[in-house]
Amino acid sequence: MKKIEMKTPLVEMDGDEMTRILWGMIKDKLILPFVELKTEYYDLGLLHRNETEDNVTVEAANATKKYGVAVKCATITPNKQRMEEYPELTQMWKSPNGTIRAILDGTVFRTPICIDSVKPVVKNWQAPITIARHAYGDVYKAVEMHTAVPGEAKLVFTGDDGTEETVSVQRVDGPAVWQGSHNKESSIRSFAKACFQYAIDLKQDLWFSTKDTISKVYDGRFKAIFEEEFEAYRAKFEELGIEYFYTLIDDAVARVIRSKGGFIWACKNYDGDVMSDMVSTAFGSLAMMTSVLVSPDGKYEYEAAHGTVTRHYYKYLKGEETSTNPMATIFAWSGALRKRGELDGICELVDFADKLENACFDTLNSGYMTKDLTLLAEPGTEVHPVNSGEFLDIIAGRLRESLGA
Repeated sequence: MKKIEMKTPLVEMDGDEMTRILWGMIKDKLILPFVELKTEYYDLGLLHRNETEDNVTVEAANATKKYGVAVKCATITPNKQRMEEYPELTQMWKSPNGTIRAILDGTVFRTPICIDSVKPVVKNWQAPITIARHAYGDVYKAVEMHTAVPGEAKLVFTGDDGTEETVSVQRVDGPAVWQGSHNKESSIRSFAKACFQYAIDLKQDLWFSTKDTISKVYDGRFKAIFEEEFEAYRAKFEELGIEYFYTLIDDAVARVIRSKGGFIWACKNYDGDVMSDMVSTAFGSLAMMTSVLVSPDGKYEYEAAHGTVTRHYYKYLKGEETSTNPMATIFAWSGALRKRGELDGICELVDFADKLENACFDTLNSGYMTKDLTLLAEPGTEVHPVNSGEFLDIIAGRLRESLGA
């Protein structure tokens, strides 16, 4: 078959460890044989980020603002252990995801990939739950310190107009740890607008939860801004027969567990980080969850919701066989290609993305799975465990058949 042509490049952000290996395999087996792929490539692997003093991450984010659609591989955010593993590092570089989110001012939407043979742990869940995660501030941009002597900490704000406000945080009688978090109203409003628009696009109810009974000012402002912004979307919600409501985070957790699924749950940054892992695991596997960052001005960055699969990478380096699940990374590519096709009016590219995902589902539904899913399959399901390469080869064969290639 003639390869599908592209007009505008995707921004391609390569990553680390086992997901980097899978990234190349997915391109070679599932995309390059069928698509005349155009990308603007950025290597966000940890060592290259270190070499560029992390400027490459900023460049990749700005390229996404330019071209509108990006696809990203999982990357390492170094901690103390990683500094020991990678002695070349000059510092603990910040999360590239956090940097990209801040530059795009985006909201992350994460949705499980569901298959019939893997049932949710929560038996009454019948449809996927999408986590909408605010992508700015809170603990991820907090400043911290450790003090060793008795004393008092104060929170001081000095306005550009010369005004000053001071709040006593706490007086302590010995060693203590301190943390200062913040958020911006502009970012909270972008978050709210993105959530309301996404709910309209998916025609699904939107839930939003914080803890404004305890955090009366900080979380209370989130709640108030969502209520203010909702007025512009209320009529469309009513027309579609969908609902928006706010509740406390602890009540939301109870409601989610009792629900049937099929809605969007908007959370602050840290809450969304935790709850997306909970939801993906309860539906089956972290490797079976899509993630897309959406900016207020309609820029999109697709990625897998999971990490770099370090344990499998070290097995791979030893020459051992791995059965790493590539589904979320495949769906990052299909999501980005579909959106690129939609924005550029290339129906063939949209159709290719649909057929790629269907080939994945056909493969899984026929029992060919990576090891993580064989352990989760319903009793009585006929399963055929395969390694990563075999799994991708089977998908590629089904994709060729559906494309008539």
